[in-house]
Amino acid sequence: MPDGIERIMQSVTPGPETTREFRDALGRFATGVCVITTDSEIGPLGITANSFASVSLDPPLVLWAPAKFSRRYKAFAETLHFAIHVVAEDQQALCHRFAKDGTAFDGTDWHLNDRKVPVLEGCLARFECDTVATHDGGDHRIVVGRVTRASWRAGAPLVFSQGDYGRFTNPA
Repeated sequence: MPDGIERIMQSVTPGPETTREFRDALGRFATGVCVITTDSEIGPLGITANSFASVSLDPPLVLWAPAKFSRRYKAFAETLHFAIHVVAEDQQALCHRFAKDGTAFDGTDWHLNDRKVPVLEGCLARFECDTVATHDGGDHRIVVGRVTRASWRAGAPLVFSQGDYGRFTNPA
């Protein structure tokens, strides 16, 4: 190959014995990183996720998918209101904080919105949502939210690919 990149494809039939390989294939799709927040029985709760996607402009819908094996699953699968925070390239520590501890709001700049959802300041974008539907998604739950407010700022996103964080660079 002229560019030095080997282009041999690997293949796998997804199943219980090939979970790691299937996950490796999925990891080739680079995603942004988000922190999702909600109010819960124990107070403000957050979780790091990369399962965010836009669904519709009219009506304004987005989705994300909490894992059923997460200790925080029930709160996010049953919430009526939540916020999705798109993380900037310099906010990797925020991702680690909420990946490890859903109540790790100390030391972060946040406040409750009018629906009592904790909203984080300084993220690249924020989507405040009302839950309009949930659907079974295998070992995850698909949560569809109607965006009631969108906020954003200039900056570059934190990117997640192949199990590691990185940054977006424009090749031009």
